Amino acid sequence: MIINNPQLQILEKGFLDIDVPPTLDLFEAINELKKQKKMIVLAHYYQEPDIQDVADYIGDSLGLAQKAAETDAEIIVFAGVHFMAETAKILNPNTKVLLPDLKAGCSLADSAPADLFKAFKAKHPDHLVVSYINCSAEIKALSDIICTSGNAEAIINSIPTNQPILFAPDKNLGAYLNKKTGREMLLWNGACMVHEIFSLQKLIQLKVRHPEAKFIAHPECEDAVLNIADFIGSTTQLLKYSSQSNASTFIVGTETGILHKMQQLSPNKTFIPAPPTNSCACNDCPHMKLNTLEKIYVCMQYEQPELTMDENLRLAALQPIKRMMEISKKAGLIG
Repeated sequence: MIINNPQLQILEKGFLDIDVPPTLDLFEAINELKKQKKMIVLAHYYQEPDIQDVADYIGDSLGLAQKAAETDAEIIVFAGVHFMAETAKILNPNTKVLLPDLKAGCSLADSAPADLFKAFKAKHPDHLVVSYINCSAEIKALSDIICTSGNAEAIINSIPTNQPILFAPDKNLGAYLNKKTGREMLLWNGACMVHEIFSLQKLIQLKVRHPEAKFIAHPECEDAVLNIADFIGSTTQLLKYSSQSNASTFIVGTETGILHKMQQLSPNKTFIPAPPTNSCACNDCPHMKLNTLEKIYVCMQYEQPELTMDENLRLAALQPIKRMMEISKKAGLIG
């Protein structure tokens, strides 16, 4: 098939808009392309179930970063959002990294524009910058250490208590860490649109209707929501808790994609998505859900869109990620 002006099409739409034959077995075709081209498909827990089922590895930000760092695949297909694919490229400069839809961004990453953050950082030159991995490569390059929700507490606790810290971009995760560690970090005013949408009133009503349920929440949620949680943790920690707990019902305060893996690991348990403030029945990240099985197949077939990066930017962003990996290894969070 001849594609007319593929780069213009990607620039306009964010992906190659090519019709896939309805009779094509996408699972079989994707698995065949993996073998032919030495590809690996990495997927976040927030992806749709079909994508999770076809992925070689499913994880949260920490697990995906670790897997990207150790893979020997010639091509990485990242079923996630833009900053995740950027992290894979930062860790693998000589590996082709594909993102099925370049417009799969992140509201949290977008809440920290690099120029504004650089100016904010300049006003606090004595502060060490710890940035949540959910940020752009430009913000990573302005940081001293990167963290994920899975290792953030260990990262903060590794820093001397007399060292002022500027934490970005998630104010809710930062406030939670301040509470957990006793620090008074300066927080950038950013947030995730999905984790800020949960309705406290609806949650309380839901807990009344399901008194036996455990409410488990991601630390990107607002403080009022976290205050009524039975357990707070990263997506992987939420998954582990739900599979090991004796409870049979869980109200889950994070993106609904995680419920697929929870149900797979605990088929006899009930998982209820936490209710949002709007009238939608679910809490899907619109950016995560831009990826589809069809887009993944097309990007693997034509090896586009490819994520590229300026080498100076990559090297600058690599240093704080390496510091994260070193601290995580010492803390026993990397095998």
